[in-house]
Amino acid sequence: MRQITEVLRLAAQGLTYRQIGQSVGISASTVQGYLDRARRAGVRWPLPEDMDGAGLEARLFKRSDEDTRSGRPEPNWLAVHRERKQGKHVTLQLPHLEYKAVHPDGWGYTQFCAHYHRWLGRQHVVMRLEYAAGERMFVDFCGDTMPITDPDTGEIAQAQVFVSVLGASGYLYGEATAGQDLVSWLNAHANALEFYRGSPRVVVPDNLKAGVTKACWYDPELNPSYLELARHYAMAVLPTRPYHPRDKAAVEAAVQVAERWVLAPLRKWQFFSLGELNAAITEQVAFVNDRPFRGQKTSRRQLFEELERAALQPLPPTRYELATWKPAKVNIDCHVECAEHYYSVPYQLAREAVDVRATARVVEIFHRGRRVASHLRAYGRRRFITNPDHMPAAHRAHLEWTPSRLVVWGRSVGPAVAELIETILSTRPHPEHGYRACLGLMRLVKHYGRERVQAACERALATGGVSYRSVDTILKNGLDRVPVGGEGPVPGAPIQHANLRGPAYYQQTLEEA
Repeated sequence: MRQITEVLRLAAQGLTYRQIGQSVGISASTVQGYLDRARRAGVRWPLPEDMDGAGLEARLFKRSDEDTRSGRPEPNWLAVHRERKQGKHVTLQLPHLEYKAVHPDGWGYTQFCAHYHRWLGRQHVVMRLEYAAGERMFVDFCGDTMPITDPDTGEIAQAQVFVSVLGASGYLYGEATAGQDLVSWLNAHANALEFYRGSPRVVVPDNLKAGVTKACWYDPELNPSYLELARHYAMAVLPTRPYHPRDKAAVEAAVQVAERWVLAPLRKWQFFSLGELNAAITEQVAFVNDRPFRGQKTSRRQLFEELERAALQPLPPTRYELATWKPAKVNIDCHVECAEHYYSVPYQLAREAVDVRATARVVEIFHRGRRVASHLRAYGRRRFITNPDHMPAAHRAHLEWTPSRLVVWGRSVGPAVAELIETILSTRPHPEHGYRACLGLMRLVKHYGRERVQAACERALATGGVSYRSVDTILKNGLDRVPVGGEGPVPGAPIQHANLRGPAYYQQTLEEA
């Protein structure tokens, strides 16, 4: 309004349209338009003392004389706007037909649309979001963090704050997490959907690494765990396009609201756990959702209950079970590694690339999208989890043996064999790693006989060669026939000759010095 006031003042001084435009910084045609409006409204310079900016705007930009003379009523634009948001197929044509049915002399469709968009442009930013109810949920982490103090050590850790907002109502959800990792990201989504008591058709994340593995304008690569969560809740994931800030305007507005009205009021508080912080965040989020929009009587919660709650999809009977995915290659022993445990797959897939899906309960292996193996998840010490059906016939015999059974077999051959087996099994990271060596000893018994293998094991234990290969070498070289400590040289023992100096030589040298 200051610009129009200056135009009126300069016009009263006799300046031309071009001169006024150059002085004010607008075009000559705009100056002419302002002065024409002032002339039709009967506004002259100087302005009356009781006319402020709002009064001047009302005089210059009121509805046209034609509309005033015809007495055309103005529709309830808020009701029209709500109807549009309740159904994605509702355009302005239907409200206009209903308006004309009540007011046959009312605005035509073009004028109806123009007045609606003029009204919409004056509303709060949240009201300008034109998403159908139940259509979209925007998600992101706040830029600000919240400190949590360790009650024992006094160390301070920074908690991340996850925010989600529904597109039609602006209904807000927030929670603090330990980080921006995949587990926190997925759990926060599940918590948000349970807070809303339903799921939207589309979830719109920013290109956060936990959700979007590789950002791309045309075809972003999504994290498989994130896609699985979306499928569980019947949602589509539609990341914002890189370098398109308008795509994420809704969530950035929600993040700004959360930082100003949720986090800022808690800035002087001291929290000692995530639970304490989340309890305080829940209270502040409720305050934001119950607070009316600026200049309106409607709150986020009211819009959610009236427009969006019924439009959300029902939640599935069970909550999403967090699952992580990783690529793997099947080893030659028909096992794949997951969290330092080894799970079997059919032997035909040896050396093949597979995908491993792990939850808290099960580990599943997929080959080209088809599940080929499923095992209960193992915890604790490193273990081999093997399904006998996955092994080729020649390997299944290995699974019939246990450490105790192998030791019992060794005792049947001789005490040295049993001792060697116990040593082999106890020195491996996992007993199964020593099974092949023990089965190799069985093969040696079949080839050389019990007595020779017993003697070879005695020599292997005496010389520290605790392995299948040592016993095999002893037997091949006939050293099992040489008594331990006898005349024959022991492999690896020093050869006695005149050039060797014993400890007495060095002691004598030190005394002479």
